[in-house]
Amino acid sequence: MAQQLLMPKATAVWLVDNTALSFDQIAQFCKLHPLEVKAIADGESSQGIKGLDPVATGQLSREEISAAEGNPEHKLKLSEPKVRVPETKRKGPRYTPVSKRQDRPNAILWLVRNHPELKDAQISRLVGTTKSTIEQIRGRTHWNAANLTPMDPVTLGLCTQIDLDLEVERAAKNRGPVTEDQQGSVLVSARETETAEPMEETGDKEIDADAVFAKLTSMKRTETEDDDSNTN
Repeated sequence: MAQQLLMPKATAVWLVDNTALSFDQIAQFCKLHPLEVKAIADGESSQGIKGLDPVATGQLSREEISAAEGNPEHKLKLSEPKVRVPETKRKGPRYTPVSKRQDRPNAILWLVRNHPELKDAQISRLVGTTKSTIEQIRGRTHWNAANLTPMDPVTLGLCTQIDLDLEVERAAKNRGPVTEDQQGSVLVSARETETAEPMEETGDKEIDADAVFAKLTSMKRTETEDDDSNTN
């Protein structure tokens, strides 16, 4: 954001009273008309206005004033601020880089399939899309529906895992407990998977080699005895 002079009229009053600058120089610096500066010098339009020292406020240096007083053609310049105040961010839809906008439909399809509990407003916050686009993908009426592939928005870089988990947790609170029929049809947040207890092993038990060989030996003996009895 371009730097602006504080209280230009009060600054003009101070410059008129304390410097030898021309009316044009003061008018150019304070963004006023030269006739306004002349009226200030004549006392016609400065009644009740207290002069503001631009040097004290750090907006003008003594060297700059001296240079302008020695050269009528010199234009005053604002001093660079010593402290930069960051601009406040406007609240609005999440900005998506142009290079990643083509991936948004795939991310929306992934969210719709894996997190059906998410509302359209939540999906819009995550990937920066519109409600109409979400409705088209839900209803399979999107112009490119046949070519869409579900893709994780975190992997695509459209949102962070923290943002996704936060929206999933909010949706879970509004949805209530998941029934047994819904188990496995909805993905849980990454935080829940980290704290989940490990599942019990259902695989085969460890095989006892000695027991297997003993069983094979007994089967072999039985076959040998049967052959001897048949021979006799």
